[in-house]
Amino acid sequence: MRVRPRLHLLEIWRGVATTSYNDNKWTWGGRFESNSVSDAQQLLCLMFPATEISSFGLGNPDRTEEATLEALANLGGAQKIPLLIVQVLHEYLDRYTADDGTPLFSGGSHFLSRDPDSPPTQAQLELDVVESFAASVTLMLATISFARSLQRSVKREEHLSSLRQLEERAGRRLTAAMVGLLRSFTINTFEETSRMGQALLRSVNQAGLPERRVVHDLRHELRDVIAGLRDEIQIGSGQSKGGDLDSPNLLFECGWSWGVIRDAERVPFFDLSQQRDGVASDEPYLYFTMVALDAIADLFTERTRRASLLDEDQQRLARALQIRWDLTQEYWAVLADFGPAQWPLEDIPWRATDEIESDYLSVLVAGVAMRNLVEVRADDLDLSRMGTLLSELANRGRITRRPTEDDQALQKLHDPGFQLPLVVSGEAIGPHLIWPVQDYAAVLLKRSARLATMLKDTDLYSDVLTLMNSLWDHLDLRRMKDGNTKTLWDQPSLAYSTLTRTYDQPSWQMTVRVVESLVLAAGLVANEPLRSDTLYNLTRDMISEAEHLLDQEFLIGADNAGPSMRRTIQSVNANLQRAKTILSKRPASAHALVSSVLLELDTLAAAREDSTWAR
Repeated sequence: MRVRPRLHLLEIWRGVATTSYNDNKWTWGGRFESNSVSDAQQLLCLMFPATEISSFGLGNPDRTEEATLEALANLGGAQKIPLLIVQVLHEYLDRYTADDGTPLFSGGSHFLSRDPDSPPTQAQLELDVVESFAASVTLMLATISFARSLQRSVKREEHLSSLRQLEERAGRRLTAAMVGLLRSFTINTFEETSRMGQALLRSVNQAGLPERRVVHDLRHELRDVIAGLRDEIQIGSGQSKGGDLDSPNLLFECGWSWGVIRDAERVPFFDLSQQRDGVASDEPYLYFTMVALDAIADLFTERTRRASLLDEDQQRLARALQIRWDLTQEYWAVLADFGPAQWPLEDIPWRATDEIESDYLSVLVAGVAMRNLVEVRADDLDLSRMGTLLSELANRGRITRRPTEDDQALQKLHDPGFQLPLVVSGEAIGPHLIWPVQDYAAVLLKRSARLATMLKDTDLYSDVLTLMNSLWDHLDLRRMKDGNTKTLWDQPSLAYSTLTRTYDQPSWQMTVRVVESLVLAAGLVANEPLRSDTLYNLTRDMISEAEHLLDQEFLIGADNAGPSMRRTIQSVNANLQRAKTILSKRPASAHALVSSVLLELDTLAAAREDSTWAR
């Protein structure tokens, strides 16, 4: 695999350190001016690997690896680096906490106007956005874990006090982010004959069946989701919509809107005064749904559970979010592979109910479908289809296939990228907003790495690794080349000569997606290699033959032979025992060992035969 996670992550850390810290001051902002989303992504480029990969840990200065210290040398030495990170995390919390203590999750400069001559109003820039909730969940979990780890190594009371305060503040922001996600969830119902209903039916009806039958079959497949949305949504937004789902003629979708829903119910056991009013439309967005699902999954990782990172109230919020996570995941997974014909997901590009269609949406839905394949223990055929789908999306995105002249895929997916129109419910408070997304290639690498972790078939695994290598080669071309931003992303014009715009500031959105992909790849490399059943059976037979031949050597007196012969027999026996030990996990390595054993034994036998002929 050409994706070398450790090397590339260290290169990214070096770029983050040199870009972000100069003249003893942390520099916020990048492609976008400083805002709560981009600033969180900037910090996650450091914090996510530091808490997910043990060799990148920064919580114990005495055990920080030399390679890590070299990459982060611009931040200081082993003792200074973690304390500086604590200071920067406090600064982030200061920047996005109101005077009354309310955590702020505004989109800020990431909000763009559809009319370039009419910029967003200040009221619009201050609107909370789901991606900020999601980024804060992941960042605050990493912060709490980091603070606790560092407390075990710090002696000075002032540093311990700062760490305890950081953990407490991070916990408050984490709770607020979870509340924000609960108040941004939505269930959107519509008639089958409506514009949305027809758009949904066009997507799922791949076999061309009568609409009434498709509606009936789809609702049947979604019966558990309908029951859960009706009966299990007890707090946050979406409570009032569950009862509407009983009508047999209604279709629906569920997930997360772009921000807090207008008139969203407040969560009763959290400070009501800190739950800001929302204006987001009461309908899900695929992009924000997938961002929310990824963040909520972090609440249930082994690390979160093992370290008890959630307090009692947060565990209650997490249970409410997990209900939504499970139901939303199942909903989109059903849509992805519904019907007897080809998967709707395979009908690229994915068409949303607002009739927006994009290959980027296909990548998002593929991420949910993959999680479902894990749950249902999918067979090799389904996993192969998913791999083929990702390869096709790489081709269509002109990542593994050259672009044509005036290729629209470059603008729609890479630069300026996928443009999400944000719908406000109620009276407009400014121009129409959009949310730009430019991380198509990095998200595709992340999905491919996720798929690789699910595979057991060596041929399929090899195919996905080939795709990952191609995706990495493309992303490597797009690294920025000059100044402090070297090794960070994103400069699309380096990969596409027809794109002329260049950037002098990094895209933290793109860079953090690459970091997430590399962390997944690191986990992939850390796992045991896949076992080939064919090679396992062959090697087992070879071991059986080798054992028999070795027994013959002992029978004719090998253990009473001279020192040279005894050393050879001892080496042969040790290699054979090692081959037997590792056979079940590493049959290829066992095959190499037993092959050498058989060669040694044959050499002994041949020498004995020559000696016999000589007499």
